[in-house]
Amino acid sequence: MPTRHSRGVYGANVGAPRLLDLHDKHDIPATWFIPGHTIDSFPEISAEVWDRGYDIQHHGWSHTGPATYDTKEDEMADVERAIDSIVDLTGRKPTGYRSPAWDYSANTLDILDEVGIEWDSSKMASDFEPHWLYGNWSAPEDGPYDRGEPTDIVELPVSWQRDDWPALTFTWARPHRMGYVSEDSLFQRYYDQFDWMHENVDDGVFILTLHPQVIGQAHRISRLEELIEHMKSHDDVEFEEMDTVATEFRENN
Repeated sequence: MPTRHSRGVYGANVGAPRLLDLHDKHDIPATWFIPGHTIDSFPEISAEVWDRGYDIQHHGWSHTGPATYDTKEDEMADVERAIDSIVDLTGRKPTGYRSPAWDYSANTLDILDEVGIEWDSSKMASDFEPHWLYGNWSAPEDGPYDRGEPTDIVELPVSWQRDDWPALTFTWARPHRMGYVSEDSLFQRYYDQFDWMHENVDDGVFILTLHPQVIGQAHRISRLEELIEHMKSHDDVEFEEMDTVATEFRENN
């Protein structure tokens, strides 16, 4: 549908430049998880993200939920195609992965290991503390959940509570979903969670998941800037690329 497409075009043409300008202004890093399809469709703005010094990591090629693939081979093909798109743009393979819709199949973890992914940001077993991603889990309908065993892949946890998409975006689906949460309440949630982490978690990691076509609306950029300024007002707060955070965790654990 053309209207759905136009929202993505807005993200590339309007939202992304605004985000880049905001991060340039405050001299803070950011990690961009860009689907290969987006890189191939919007090569100029994707290249600008990289050329202006921001990291680009894996987010699938087609932004298809891994659990929807019929076979491991189909899922692997999409993962490898995305790697090719990132390599063509940046000259290096991605080290991190964020699954589309934070979804995993039974094969995803093995695929990430096979292609050399070192860290993931798709799971919610913690809120502010990196940890090792677990594998070989099981969830039988008639038995207890088995978490499995830790792998060598670092997990940088995410949360729907720190994602702008479900709160602010209309989703074409059956049924349609209205995502028009009060922006006051959403940004207050960001402040409250950050402040709680700052007061209660040593070396906590606060990860916001933001989409250019959502947060890139003009008035929201202003509110995001106010949040950044609030975070910067604390002398012991640092902004880092996620790859740096994962590397530091690996070196110290």
